[in-house]
Amino acid sequence: MQDFIPLYPVYGLLFTDHGLSASEVSTLFIIWSTTAFLLEVPSGAWADVFSRRKLLVLGALIGGLGFASWIVVPSYAGFAFGFVLWGISSALISGTFEAFVYDELAARGAVDRYAGLIGRGKAAALVMNLAATALAAPLYELGGYPLLGAVSVCSCLAQAAVALSLPEAARVAMADETEEVEPGAGGGPLGRYAAMLRSGLTEVATSRTVRKAVALVALLGGFLAFDEYFPLLAREIGASTTLVPLLIAGTVAAQAIGGALAGPAYRMRGRLLAVGLAVSAGLLAWGALSGTAQGFVPIAVGYGVMQLVIIVAEARLQDAITGPARATVTSVSGLFAEVFAVVVYVGFALGSLWLALPALVVALTVPLFLTALITSSALPPPASQVEETADG
Repeated sequence: MQDFIPLYPVYGLLFTDHGLSASEVSTLFIIWSTTAFLLEVPSGAWADVFSRRKLLVLGALIGGLGFASWIVVPSYAGFAFGFVLWGISSALISGTFEAFVYDELAARGAVDRYAGLIGRGKAAALVMNLAATALAAPLYELGGYPLLGAVSVCSCLAQAAVALSLPEAARVAMADETEEVEPGAGGGPLGRYAAMLRSGLTEVATSRTVRKAVALVALLGGFLAFDEYFPLLAREIGASTTLVPLLIAGTVAAQAIGGALAGPAYRMRGRLLAVGLAVSAGLLAWGALSGTAQGFVPIAVGYGVMQLVIIVAEARLQDAITGPARATVTSVSGLFAEVFAVVVYVGFALGSLWLALPALVVALTVPLFLTALITSSALPPPASQVEETADG
C-alpha cells in the first residue's frame, strides 16, 4: 500500500492546473479503474502461485514510475500513462496483501488476530498518509508539484524495500493446494495458474456466503471513489491549494481512527454496522451540502465510520474463504469494486455537465445508504462463531 504520498491530496489540482476539466479528470479515473479491474483477478491468481512478497515489491516499483510520469510529462497523455501504471500497481497489491497477511497468521495459528492486525496496519498507513497530507502544503510552497512528485517516488522505493524485507512462511494449505489443484492443471506453472484461477472463481460461484461477502466488499470498496473528489470539493468552496491538504487531512485522520477500531468492532453485530454505514451516508451528504470548510468535519466522521465497516467486511470475507485460492477470491471483490468505481467516475463525468460537484457527492450517498440496508444479511459471521457452530 502506497502510504506516504504527498501527491495524493493535490493530484486532482495538478491535473486541473494543467488545463484539464472536471470531466477529463474523471476520464483519467476511469482509465485507472479500468486498468485495475482488467488485471485484478489474473494478478490474484498469480499471487496464489507465485511469491506474494515479490509481487508487493513489483507493485510498489510500478506505482513509483506512475507518479514520476505525472511530473515528467504533465499532460493528459502523461497523466493517463501514470494512471495505467498505478492501475497495474493496484492490481498487483490488491488481494495479494490481504492473502499474504492472512496466510502468515494462519501459519502461526492466529487468524483471529487478522481484523485487529489489518486494521492497525491500515491505520498506521493512514497515519503516514496523514503526515504526507499535512506536509503537502509546505512541500508545495517549497518546490511545487515537482518536489511533491519526487518525495512520492522515493516513498514507493522505500515501500518496495520494506516489502522485500518481509518474512514469507510456507503457506499452511500448500499440501492441500497441491492435491486439489495439480491433477487437473495440465502440468507446469501455466497449468497451475489456470487451475488456481478456476478454483477461486468456482468458490465465488458456488459458495453463497462467499458470494454475498464478495459483493458487499466490492460495493464498499467502490465507495472509496468519494475521496478522489474531496480536493475538488474543497476547491469548490474556495479553499486555496495550500488549505486543501489540511481539509483532506481530517478525512485521512478519521479513516485511521476507523481502521484502529476495526479490531474491537470485528465481532460487532451486522445490524449495528449497517446503522453506522447509513449514518455515514447522511454525514457525507450533510458535509457536501454545507458549502463551507466546516463541512469537512461531518465528511471526515462519515468517512471514518465507512472505513471501519470496510475493514470488518474484508476480514469477514477472509474468514469465509475455505479454498486454496485466497488471493484470487479476494481479487474478485477488488475487480467488482473497480467496476463500481468506474460507474461512479462515469456518473461524475456526465453529471458534471449539469450538476455542481456537491450535488454529485450527495447523489453518491444514495447507493451508500442502500448498501447499508443489505449489510447485515450479506456480512459473514466472525471466524470464532463459525468454529463454535461447527463444534456444536
